[in-house]
Amino acid sequence: MKKYLAGILLAVLVLALAACGTSDKNNASGGKEESTKLVVGATNVPHALILEQAKPLLEEKGFELEIEEYQDYILPNKDLDAGTLDANFFQHIPYFEGQIADFGYEFANAGAIHIEPIGVYSKKYKALDELPDGATVLISNSVADHGRVLSMLEKEGLITLADGVEKVKAELDDIVDNPKNLQFEAEYEAALMPELYKQNEGDLLLINSNYALDAGLNPLEDAIALEESDSPYVNIIAVRAGDEDRKAIKALVEVLTSEEIQDYILKEWGGSVVPVK
Repeated sequence: MKKYLAGILLAVLVLALAACGTSDKNNASGGKEESTKLVVGATNVPHALILEQAKPLLEEKGFELEIEEYQDYILPNKDLDAGTLDANFFQHIPYFEGQIADFGYEFANAGAIHIEPIGVYSKKYKALDELPDGATVLISNSVADHGRVLSMLEKEGLITLADGVEKVKAELDDIVDNPKNLQFEAEYEAALMPELYKQNEGDLLLINSNYALDAGLNPLEDAIALEESDSPYVNIIAVRAGDEDRKAIKALVEVLTSEEIQDYILKEWGGSVVPVK
């Protein structure tokens, strides 16, 4: 009986020591809040390239940056929610807010970095006033961008949206005047839009600058119209709620909004990507 009790006590002692060891290990590695390593998800251009420029600056502050590249707009938020990313850098505020509403993500906006003006492209026409009646306009199936696209076309005088409609939430059904009888097709993946342009599909195509740049297009030269730089569609660093106060996240935002990175953005893309001041 004594041997049996001694065995039990020994087992309890071993488990207790193992638990302490694990706790000490977690404390030594810092746990998530104290970690000096950041894993950030980003689409290729310009986000991942900007992050590459930020790496040495962040290292000077004592933080290691690992970049995970994505080709779509869905997985970066799923992976952030799942905890495999510390942050992501690919989305503008209306899309971010729409994702939270649709999926219940508990995310926070850690900081605004830059704007990527959306562009109007055409291989058939050199100006918007050349568009014929019934011209086909291709836009992506990203609903979060529809208000952006329609607001731009309204500013260009091609359509009129209903009074009282919140511009960033406008949809095709909100068009009340369409003098050129434009035909809208909105079933395409955003990443495919540059390829459709190269294949001479449609009469007009509206393409996000990150996908245009990634496909070798120059929005300043190839687009026949470009969104104004006062757009509310600012690209941000997104994190899980509460992580916006982490030292590493604050350091990342500080570096990305530094004069050095802002100068890099302007030099590299010459106005087709605009840093937030």
